[in-house]
Amino acid sequence: MIMKKQDIHFFDIHRILFGQTPPLFLIEVFFRTLILYIFLLFILRWLGKRMSGGLSIMELAVMLTLGAIVCVPMQIPDRGILQGFVLLLCGLIFQRSLSLGGVLSKPVEDMAHGKVALLVKDGILQLQVMEKERISKQQLFAQLRRVKVFNLGSVERIYLEASGLYSIFMMEKPKPGLSVLPLDDKEINDQMKHAADIHGELMVCAHCGYVKPADNKTACPDCGNSEWAKAII
Repeated sequence: MIMKKQDIHFFDIHRILFGQTPPLFLIEVFFRTLILYIFLLFILRWLGKRMSGGLSIMELAVMLTLGAIVCVPMQIPDRGILQGFVLLLCGLIFQRSLSLGGVLSKPVEDMAHGKVALLVKDGILQLQVMEKERISKQQLFAQLRRVKVFNLGSVERIYLEASGLYSIFMMEKPKPGLSVLPLDDKEINDQMKHAADIHGELMVCAHCGYVKPADNKTACPDCGNSEWAKAII
């Protein structure tokens, strides 16, 4: 219901604190906040880690919740500020409770903060993990190019942290591997040195980065694909 101008009085303490709702409504507000906060955590988990942009799932959920909480009591005259205080207190209690629960219970920690995902292992893409985390090869390759890494074989591990950031660990002795350069840039690709061993040229799976001799034309033993490219060093 839209309030009329004559219904707004500066010293109307009951309206300022409770709005036009009975005090009992604050109990309902508590349960509304609890349900929406938990649902928001699941929504953010389903959206993927990169949505958080460096924040944990729980931290981002708290920020969004707090923004929604303070908006209504500040701008809508028929909603009391006391309701906002209760909501802010609820958000604080939920966040502290989840933090404590994460310390005491590993499942609670995984639910609130998320898990670390292994995207690359010994120069080979972990395609099933990438599919689960909704990370494409081009997204991952862009991160490698950003830190001047052009050969997937030189990467020992890449972790997708719970915050959505990438942690990259390089091998002490780089191995032949898959080029992470854009295929459209033929000039730079032609400058890359192709890898070879005593048996001749080495090929690399274009899908996962598995390396094998060029004379072996079987499907990739790691991912099952049959598309091969020249390995680089």
